[in-house]
Amino acid sequence: MPLDTSTYDLALLRVDGRRWNELRRLHGQIRTQAAADGSSYLEMGNTKIMCVITGPSEDAGKRRGLAASAATAPGGPNAADVVVSIVVGGFSSVDRKKRGRGDKRIHELQATIAKALAANLHVHLYPRSTIGISLHVLSQDGSLLAALINAATLALVDAGVPMTDYLVACTAGSTSTHSAGDEDADPLIDLNTQEEQELPFLTLATLGATDKVSVLVCETRVQVSRLEGMMASAADGCKGVRNFLDRVVREKGQKMVTEGAIEKGASMAMDIDV
Repeated sequence: MPLDTSTYDLALLRVDGRRWNELRRLHGQIRTQAAADGSSYLEMGNTKIMCVITGPSEDAGKRRGLAASAATAPGGPNAADVVVSIVVGGFSSVDRKKRGRGDKRIHELQATIAKALAANLHVHLYPRSTIGISLHVLSQDGSLLAALINAATLALVDAGVPMTDYLVACTAGSTSTHSAGDEDADPLIDLNTQEEQELPFLTLATLGATDKVSVLVCETRVQVSRLEGMMASAADGCKGVRNFLDRVVREKGQKMVTEGAIEKGASMAMDIDV
């Protein structure tokens, strides 16, 4: 279906034909790995992530299926530890750069995700246990941290781990660089790789449909006057992502009820717990 541009200036469209407040195409699945406790597959544009959940299990010393360099958010003696491991495929980006286990960038992503999820999950229900989250990056085209957080949230819902609400993330940028000094620059949401390389941007994660910020990462220079608009746009994008994730979960639950995999009463109870 062609984009209706009758009331919109073509000069304001982005390189991929989107308007400033439009998300890229989203595609998600849960329960993609039958042998895993929870699993998901998520596409945000051309960024593709696969996530596998192990646990909650009491074999904290083994960390089954997780790399030795995984980041851990300790929950203390009366709560579960959240362990996050990220594996980036050498074929996931154009430059085909192979990242080692000790890569600083990967370790920062792991630590950010582990702390954010540990604050959202009800880890006190699983003392002396480990929740392992293994994320595999199959393709990169911008908004990597946001896609990783969203994929992990989907997989944790599939695993049945209690949480306060969906933890959803989205990126937002500015249409002008820091050096340009343009105070009237417009914000953009859900940036791709080309936009991230040229424009200042941030990644914001919110809790459910609220505006409560759980993660805020900005690694580029940007004027303070633009920051509020970028954060507001990212929060609006998070609401759209949250609606999409909720639809994926509900459609899968409805399909399981239709196929007779679970009883209707059990499905309702599961929805209340989540």
